[in-house]
Amino acid sequence: MRKAGQYFYICPGRHHCGNGWLHRRGFRKSRVPAPIADHSKSRIMLMKELLERYENKPPEIVFQWKDPETEAEGWAVINSLRGGAAGGGTRMREGLDQNEVLSLAKTMEVKFTVSGPPIGGAKSGINFNPDDPRKKGVLERWYRAVSPLLKNYYGTGGDLNVDEIHEVIPITEDAGVWHPQEGVFNGHFRPTEADKINRIGQLRMGVIKVLETDTYSPDTSRKYTVADMITGFGVAEAVRHFYDIHGESVVGKRAVVQGFGNVGGAAAFYLSKMGARVVGIIDRAGGVIKEEGFSFEEIRALFGKKKGNALVAEDLIPSAEMDRRIWSLPCEIFAPCAASRLVTREQISTLIDSGLEVISCGANVPFADREIFFGPIMEFTDQRVSLIPDFVSNCGMARVFAYFMEGRVSMEDADIFNDTSGTIRNAILNIFNQNPTRRNFSRTAFEIALKQLV
Repeated sequence: MRKAGQYFYICPGRHHCGNGWLHRRGFRKSRVPAPIADHSKSRIMLMKELLERYENKPPEIVFQWKDPETEAEGWAVINSLRGGAAGGGTRMREGLDQNEVLSLAKTMEVKFTVSGPPIGGAKSGINFNPDDPRKKGVLERWYRAVSPLLKNYYGTGGDLNVDEIHEVIPITEDAGVWHPQEGVFNGHFRPTEADKINRIGQLRMGVIKVLETDTYSPDTSRKYTVADMITGFGVAEAVRHFYDIHGESVVGKRAVVQGFGNVGGAAAFYLSKMGARVVGIIDRAGGVIKEEGFSFEEIRALFGKKKGNALVAEDLIPSAEMDRRIWSLPCEIFAPCAASRLVTREQISTLIDSGLEVISCGANVPFADREIFFGPIMEFTDQRVSLIPDFVSNCGMARVFAYFMEGRVSMEDADIFNDTSGTIRNAILNIFNQNPTRRNFSRTAFEIALKQLV
């Protein structure tokens, strides 16, 4: 464990790093302040009280919409206009309701305390079948209706079943919005018109920038982009920084990854690249296991062969057999990167019995709890292993948006990825300074975030 007086790297710049910001231009050495840890019952109750107050506080704005041409209905929920604006993507699924959108808006606001910018959380949701051929028309009418919000104080993007590049950007442009994040520029940053044009161009180009080096790309010939890789990169970096801050190395640690889409596939790639041994990958249709660990080249090949978000392997183990074997596989690292609310208490208990040390969440709310944030399975897990919450470990894409929106920045791969890595490290270090133990990590993280919001 790293003790008071030892060195770590912190930001030398203008941002107030204590709240999760990290200046992009470099690092300097500084001494670790003596950490403070107090996990008495009163502190636990304080966090739960803050959480209850935050969850029960009504959102500032709820925009409700009924499509005049189909059965579609939608909501834009803005939890608050903290900092003058709010941000959160647009999703579409049949059966979605206002409560789902509200819980996601509150989740986004917590995430912004780590990733920046310091704005409110929001979310848009449309209750409609995304496979319906009328989808495009529904989105066109939705974005026309919500365009006044998008022009002034709300920034959106792609989410579940809504594509950022092929749907959100062109359809919002047709609705008179320069960029889906224009509302954040106008409401929070308030740049001059010329500066806004430059920053919007920088944001648009940066998110879809093709990675140019093998340092960050599994295969430069495949033209993977920043958006393809950055979230999984953050999930892996969270593990590396956690071990480093505690005076250990990730090298040789065994990892199990759940899900092999953009997030899970990238997390497995970067974990393997930094020296961890990926011993198991479980996906919807099955998975693969190698108890001694897959080589980096094997993981890279699996990443290249995946079809969309699906794992493809010649020796794919059927789903039922994987579910019997994967949870008792000896490992120190677990990265849940599949859908939300899948991981059960029984699965976690079995992993813990097999030597689990750290969980880095790629999925939002990976545990099968009904609660928005800190349900009983998450609490059970947090009390037994080091649980890095989703709003820290999977904040990569939100941080990239903030990076490109703040001002003129470098467009080099290393600078973009180092900014995300540094932001995650700083958040983990901030939590460590409050709680240097390996338990109750997520509870401490929530307490730090909620004190900024309640």
